[in-house]
Amino acid sequence: MKLLQNKTALITGGSRGIGRAIALKFAVQGANVAFSDIAYDENAQSLENELKALGVKAKAFVSDASSYDESEKLVNAIVEEFGQIDILVNNAGITRDNLLMRMNELDWDLVIKVNLKSAFNLTKAVQRFMLKQRSGSIINMASVVGVSGNAGQSNYSASKAGLIGFTKSIAKELGSRNVRCNAIAPGYIQTDMTAKLNDEVRDAWIQNIPLRRGGVPEDVANVALFLASDLAGYVSGQVINVCGGMQV
Repeated sequence: MKLLQNKTALITGGSRGIGRAIALKFAVQGANVAFSDIAYDENAQSLENELKALGVKAKAFVSDASSYDESEKLVNAIVEEFGQIDILVNNAGITRDNLLMRMNELDWDLVIKVNLKSAFNLTKAVQRFMLKQRSGSIINMASVVGVSGNAGQSNYSASKAGLIGFTKSIAKELGSRNVRCNAIAPGYIQTDMTAKLNDEVRDAWIQNIPLRRGGVPEDVANVALFLASDLAGYVSGQVINVCGGMQV
């Protein structure tokens, strides 16, 4: 039997990068997959087709994870269409990097809203269904810079550090109903986001990684699969670094 057979997962920011890899990994293991993004574009359409080709039910939804009202409508629509939500992956995220002296208020507020408030929005929306069914796995996508900080990323680091605190609190709030909450803290993962870095910055990152290479989205997806499945039935409130040893 597949690890996620008969389960339904919701993945925010699922059209590309880490979110896409998680969606495909979950589908291979039998999960029906609902994923959301800010727009329905060619990435969303192609992923939807790939997931259906794997023999599971799949649907892309257009939703702004940073909006409480849209998040609530999204969850209600998924429960109506799929009948349940067993796994939530709060993956939606953006960067607006700059040194604090050059960072404007808009870039601070936007990163906090998309990266941190979105997790509040979706978790609050799904909890009533998970509590009722007395089971569920919530996975928040943090970052190693939420643990260690990083110059030029005070907004991003703060949002990811906030996610870690949120994760630990929700694990304690919902644990008595068998709802688990964990965080994954990726390091340098090769995605569209990191592709924007120049060669000098990229090389500096890799030199600080004991495995001397960047990770790929599937490295993160493998850990997400573990946390989503019953293999992690006694794992909650934890932060798992996926960083090639960069953060120990």
